[in-house]
Amino acid sequence: MKGVVLSGGHGTRLRPLTHTGPKQLIPIANKPNILYCLEDLRDAGITDIGIVLGDIMPERVREALGDGSEWGLNLTYIEQGAPRGIAHAILCAEAFVGEEAFCVYLGDNVLKESIRPMVEAFAQGADAAAVLLARVPHPERFGVVEVDADGRVLSLVEKPKEPKSDLALVGIYLLRPNIFPVIRGLKPSWRNELEITDALDRLREAGSDLKAHVVTGWWKDTGRPEDILEANRLLLDDIEAANEGTVEKGARVEGRVRIGPESTVKEGSVVKGPAVIGRNCVIGPDTYVGPYTSVGDGCRLIGADIEASILIGESLIETPNKIVNSLIGRHTTIRAANDRLPRGQQLIVGENSTLVL
Repeated sequence: MKGVVLSGGHGTRLRPLTHTGPKQLIPIANKPNILYCLEDLRDAGITDIGIVLGDIMPERVREALGDGSEWGLNLTYIEQGAPRGIAHAILCAEAFVGEEAFCVYLGDNVLKESIRPMVEAFAQGADAAAVLLARVPHPERFGVVEVDADGRVLSLVEKPKEPKSDLALVGIYLLRPNIFPVIRGLKPSWRNELEITDALDRLREAGSDLKAHVVTGWWKDTGRPEDILEANRLLLDDIEAANEGTVEKGARVEGRVRIGPESTVKEGSVVKGPAVIGRNCVIGPDTYVGPYTSVGDGCRLIGADIEASILIGESLIETPNKIVNSLIGRHTTIRAANDRLPRGQQLIVGENSTLVL
């Protein structure tokens, strides 16, 4: 079986972070989102994977992942260009897939449980397709699926005004090559996209069996800043403490904290876990890093106070103003205009920015 990972889309809900790169490369717990998808596929036994690239700096995906050998993968890059829907992105991978069954994985998903049982069941069965579903509080935001008591799909509708169930498509699909002629026969939806829900529903209407699997652990679609921060929280809940750096005398590291090589926590500073500090970082002096914070490689925090946030990397934070629930892009500088100490500031800051608080 082959894998197809989608790395397109414009990520409009994540601007300004997505002005300078694909949303799938935004790190969560200091690892690019797309790597969680690739590792899940690998752990399910799928190592030959096509990456479908969009038109927002696709070269950054190539640079980040290379040929995939670092993770035991064989990667092939497939150009989609401007986004025209999930079904269109899948169609772009037809030559790569050939005659094999394949797993489609949206590159902005984070899933706690492994897809391996679903993959193995599909490989051993005769279903035309299988979809992964999760129960959500606002199904009208997603593709919604009805299933019967045996887990067979009864209907699929994209973002319905009146959902018939609370089961949303997670963005992981197991398919066979017979999906390609179905996609070629589709007309664009009201969103001017080729919808995967339409393609799957046509398969079903033609008499094919579609199997549904429901997530039992957590799942996050990281399309919004609050979703990325929540995924960061969920992933940090599972980390183990590890220190490859230096904690100076007079500094404190409490709870489950992972500190990367060549990083230093300086005197008067406190790091409370769960938290992760990347490579070549300097924390302090007199800095507080609170729980559920990910500090990317090459960051410098001086007299700072930050909690429940993500620093993507190579940034300087030099302000006593408390920063909470924030996403800070790469190469950002944040300094203080005065010694005012507000209750807390929530920031979404794009790459190469300078802020004076």
